[in-house]
Amino acid sequence: MVFWVFGYGSLVWNPGFEYDEKIVGFIKGYKRVFNLACIDHRGTPEHPARTCTLEPNDGAICWGAAYCVGGGLEKERAAMEYLERRECEYDQKTLVDFFKDGDTIQPAITGVIVFTSTQDKESNKYYLGPAPLEDMAKQIATAFGPCGNNRDYIFLLEKAMFDIGHEDDYVIKLANEVRKVLGIVVVGTPKEKRLVGPSHIILQTHIPPLHLRPLPEAVAMDY
Repeated sequence: MVFWVFGYGSLVWNPGFEYDEKIVGFIKGYKRVFNLACIDHRGTPEHPARTCTLEPNDGAICWGAAYCVGGGLEKERAAMEYLERRECEYDQKTLVDFFKDGDTIQPAITGVIVFTSTQDKESNKYYLGPAPLEDMAKQIATAFGPCGNNRDYIFLLEKAMFDIGHEDDYVIKLANEVRKVLGIVVVGTPKEKRLVGPSHIILQTHIPPLHLRPLPEAVAMDY
């Protein structure tokens, strides 16, 4: 028995669990948005950070990475327990088809797990909902928590998507708006603008990868 999980946020660059295989690809019918609050990692209850989640969108595709976890029941259980603690702000697990580059018809893997959040502020206290780009950029530029700055999260995601060869125009646009708030001058062609900003060269998060050790309590981490 094995299971696959799809990463579209911080899991792309920092999975934090042991896995047997990683494949770059995409899922259909979802778009990446920054509509979810983080209150104990890169933000606080008083000033929440914004992190990404997925929302259904007909015709959309979302690029990321799928991770295979096998090696026996104990290893699989440990990985899932870690993921559920890490992704505690995401209250839904959905099974999706995963496609590799070059084949949009036949899925490479079926039944891939993806963590998402309910789009309802009443039932999901972490759901912030959409906001004007400028307002989101100000929130991301200024929010910080025990484990780092919110702005590092979006710059790291921007670079992670660049590194796998599938940049996200929405992430680039929001990241450049954050740079404006921070007073970082963006120059050059549109493609060059995607790689501007000192925070963009950070290659590691503030949290070292965890290796399937039991956690004493649920903690929210970037996704």
